[in-house]
Formats: sequence, C-alpha cells, structure tokens
Amino acid sequence: MSDSIASTLTHLENAYSLAIGDDFCIDKDPDVIEQLLNDTRSPNTKRAYEKDMKDFFLFIAGCLPTQELVLEFLHLEQRHAVALLLKYKAHLVKKELSEATVNRRLSAIKSLTAMGRKLGLCNFTLEDVKGEKIEAYRDTTGISPQDYAKVLGLVDRDTLKGKRDYAILRLLWDNALRRSEVINLNVGDFNAQESTLLILGKGKGTQKVTVDLSRKTVEAITDWLIVSRRSHYTRKPLFMVLAYNGNGKRLSGEAIRSLVCNLCKKAGITKQMSPHRVRHSSITTVLDNNNGNYRATQRFSRHSKSDTVMKYDDNRQKLQKKMTDIIADLV
Repeated sequence: MSDSIASTLTHLENAYSLAIGDDFCIDKDPDVIEQLLNDTRSPNTKRAYEKDMKDFFLFIAGCLPTQELVLEFLHLEQRHAVALLLKYKAHLVKKELSEATVNRRLSAIKSLTAMGRKLGLCNFTLEDVKGEKIEAYRDTTGISPQDYAKVLGLVDRDTLKGKRDYAILRLLWDNALRRSEVINLNVGDFNAQESTLLILGKGKGTQKVTVDLSRKTVEAITDWLIVSRRSHYTRKPLFMVLAYNGNGKRLSGEAIRSLVCNLCKKAGITKQMSPHRVRHSSITTVLDNNNGNYRATQRFSRHSKSDTVMKYDDNRQKLQKKMTDIIADLV
C-alpha cells in the first residue's frame, strides 16, 4: 500500500472517530444578544435593541443582561415568560410612555426570544403579548414651500459648510429623503450626467435604488463636490464633518437633525421641525400639486403601502372638517 493511500485511510479513520460537529466552531452556549445584534443591519435598530433589552432586564432582574441571565430567561416556561413580559408592559404603560415606545421595547424582547428559538435555546413564544394600538403618521401636514424657501435662504452658499448644507436641504425637500438615506450616501452614488442618485432605501437591505434628481439638486451637489474636492473619491461619504474634531468623517443623523431644527427656528417656523418633518412637507406639497395622484405620490415618497399616502391626503384636505361643516349647516 502506498504512503498516500495509507495517509488517506488514516485521515478517514480519524474523521469517523470524531463526534458529529467536532470539526465545526459552534459555541455550546452562544451569546444570544450578540447574535441578535450581529443579525441586524441597521445601526439604529442595534442601538434600540441594546437600550431596550437593558431596560427589560434591569426591571425583571435588577441588573444588566449577561449571557447567563439571558439564557436563564430563555429557559423559562412559557407561562412564566409571558407573565414577566406582561408585568413589564404594565410597568411601561404606568410610566406613560408613548404607544410607539412601548411597542418598540416589547418588540425587542420578542426578537430576543425569536433568536433564542432559532438557536435551539428557547421553547416558548411571546406573541400572545400584544402591543398597544397606534395610528401612524398622525400629523403629516408639515410646512409650506414658502416657509422652506425661507430656510434655504438662510444658508450661506458662499462657504464650504453652506454648500454642503444647501445640498442636504435640497435632497430632504426635492426627493423627500430620510436622514438615514442621506448620511449613507457615498460620492460614487451621485451621477451628475444622468441626474440620478443611488440610495439605500428603508427596508431594502444592501440593495440600492435609483432616484432622479432635480436640476437644482444636481447643481447643489456638484457645487459641493467641486469646492470640497471630493468628486474623485467615489467610496468616500458624500457628506462629511467639517469641524476640526472628526473632520472628514461621515456626517451623522444627529448633525442633520440639528441643521434642520436650527435653521427652521431662525426662519421663524414655530412648528417642531426635523428632517422627517421636511419629508412630510414635501409629500404633502406633491399631493397639493398633482391633484391627489396617489400613484405618482407613492413613487415619489417610496412608501411600500398606498394607505400611508392616503393618510397624507386626509391631513392635507382636512376631509373631516369639510364633512363636519356640511352636516352642521343642515340643522
């Protein structure tokens, strides 16, 4: 028998003698929270999960979650786990937290147990614990184009920062971009010749979608890229920090929120504003100018459901007020 054949047989004999799974790096007691966070793409969702799970375990156990504490919770019987979550929900409601916050915190714990089931560490479900009823997009009216024009007029477009801020503000209005979509942009996502932009849309994973840009937005972004000398750095952030500390880093969502809020206050807008309020304003204005065309508006807003666009239209037209006035005049 040749040495190579003998070596092969020896290797096979050794492999057969191993217990199943010995050649794979599988933790016998995995860190379920770590696995859940690693399985989540969105940085915002990760931060929310971490915060909400800390709050839950501080309430039910009086300490921050550890690998052992999480496993202890996941090994409970269903009736005990459900009772704990119901007690936690009652605690959140008693604190008079908003329905959205209560639901988010409950969802974090449900996601934890779902991951535990996937890993074979949990045999129960918490789906019997229902969230609070909530109506999304209660106020979607935003501000008028005239008010937003005042905001744009406050930007000093002769400065580097002003050119950056103006381009951001145009994207928020002209394309109703979410701030997460703005901060994730890279230089290479912008195509000046085609007047397009590739964005990571909400709920799209890593698949980018193309949006068409207005002439004014193309000019604003081009002006910013030329002056900032970033047009050749295709993989660099499109919008970066300009302050000495953190100079060159990707601009944060909080920085964009602060930009919008401060300029709106200076413009004399009393309504509480944010980048998402600007998005509301844009969508409402689109409905005003296309005679309530839901299909066209949904294309513009990139909402997955047309029902959401209908909510914008209801707020825009104040249909309830019109109907109230009609029947009031009848008696």
